[in-house]
Amino acid sequence: MRHVPINPAVFLTHRQQLTALLPPQSLVIVHAADLLPTSGDGTLRLHPASDLFWLTGIEQEESVLVLAPDAIDPAQREMLFIRQPNELLTTWEGHKLSKDQARELSGVAKIRWLADLPGVLHALMCESERIYLNANEHERASTEVESRDLRMARGIVARYPLHRYERLQPLLRQLRAVKNTTEVELLRRAVAITDGGLRRVLSVLQPGVMEYELEAELIGEFTRKRGRMAYEPIIAGGKNACVLHYNDNDQPCRDGDLVLIDVGASYANYAADLTRTYPVNGTFSPRQRAVYEAVLRVLEHSIARTTAGTLLRDWKRAAQLEMNEELVQLGLLTPEQVAKDTPEEPACRKYFMHGLGHSLGLGVHDLAPPNGPLAPGWVVTVEPGIYIPEEGIGIRLENDILVTEAGPVDLCADVPIQPDEIEQMMAQ
Repeated sequence: MRHVPINPAVFLTHRQQLTALLPPQSLVIVHAADLLPTSGDGTLRLHPASDLFWLTGIEQEESVLVLAPDAIDPAQREMLFIRQPNELLTTWEGHKLSKDQARELSGVAKIRWLADLPGVLHALMCESERIYLNANEHERASTEVESRDLRMARGIVARYPLHRYERLQPLLRQLRAVKNTTEVELLRRAVAITDGGLRRVLSVLQPGVMEYELEAELIGEFTRKRGRMAYEPIIAGGKNACVLHYNDNDQPCRDGDLVLIDVGASYANYAADLTRTYPVNGTFSPRQRAVYEAVLRVLEHSIARTTAGTLLRDWKRAAQLEMNEELVQLGLLTPEQVAKDTPEEPACRKYFMHGLGHSLGLGVHDLAPPNGPLAPGWVVTVEPGIYIPEEGIGIRLENDILVTEAGPVDLCADVPIQPDEIEQMMAQ
C-alpha cells in the first residue's frame, strides 16, 4: 500500500449507508478485481476494484465482502474473506494480509479465509431472500472482458437458480456520487500531486522537448509524492491536441505550437483529472490567446453553474450555448449557423464535440446518476475545449469541482491557469 492508511471508520460508514438501503433478508456479495494477463505468464499490476475498496479499503486480489444484515448468526452479518498467507505465497508474491491487518484496514470484525467462503455462503443463501450481485454498469464501460464479480455471479445463479437476484450497482451509483470529507481530502491530495507535476513540466517545457520527456517529469513527481497515474496521460503538441484521446506522446514539441496536457494523479485510488494547455516557447500568439481566453471564459462560467439541483443535461447545454457565441467571436461560426442550433445538433459541435464533464472519485469516470441532479458532495470535472485542426490548435482546460450547499468549490484553484501567469512562470 503506497498511500497513508485511511481511517477505517470511512469504510464502516459506507457499509452502513449501503445496508440502510437494503430490504429485509438481503445478501450482498462484492469481489476484488482480477489480475489481468498480458502475455505468457505476465500480469498487469492489480487495479483495486473500486466498489470493494469503497466498502472496505482492501486492495488485495481474491478478496470477497459478504454483507447479510439480518443473518441469524450476528457474526455472519459482515464478513471479509481473504487469501490465507503461507510460506510459498510469501516467497513468490510477497506479503499478504493477516486477519488482524485486514481487520485494521477495513473495520470488518469478522475476517475469514477464502477457503471458508463456499460453505458460509451456502448457509447464508438458505436464509436470504434477495441476493445483490455486482457488475460494472458504467454507461461508458467496455464489457468485452468479463469481471470477477460477473463471473462469480454466473456461478451463484447457476447453483441457486430459484433465488431472487438484484443489481447492486444502482445503490452504489447513488451512494458513491456523494463524497464525504475524507474522500474530498484524498481528492485534494491527488490534485496537489498533479499540480506539482504540471509545475515541473512548465520548468522544462521548451521547443524541441519530446512529449514523452514531459510525461517522464509527471511520472517522477507523482511517484515521489506516493501517487500513480490515474489514467494514461495525454501529452499532445500542436495538431495532436485535436485528437481527443491521443496518448502516443512520442512527438517533439515545436516552437510556436501549444501543448495540451490532460493528466491526473491517483492517490489512495482517488483520481484527479486536470487539463492545461501551454505555449511551447513560453508565449501565446494573439490567435492562441484569443482561443485560450474563450475556453477559459466558458470554463469559469460553467464552474459557476456547477450548483446543487442542476441537471447534467442542462449544465452541458448552457456551456454549448455559451460556446456558440465564443466561436462566432473567433470567426469559426456565423450567426446564421448559430441560429440553426438545437440540443440534438449544437452549432458548436464541429469545434467542441465532447461533454462538459463527469463525476470524479474512485476512478476518473466515477459512478453517479447519469443526469444528476448535482448534489452537495458530488465532485465533477469541468472541461470545455476548442479544437481547430486546420490551424493546428487544440485547447482544453479542466478543473475538478466540489458541489456544496454554498456553491461550487474549485479544488484546482491553486493550479496556474491564467495565460499571463503561465507566461510569467515560463519566463522565470
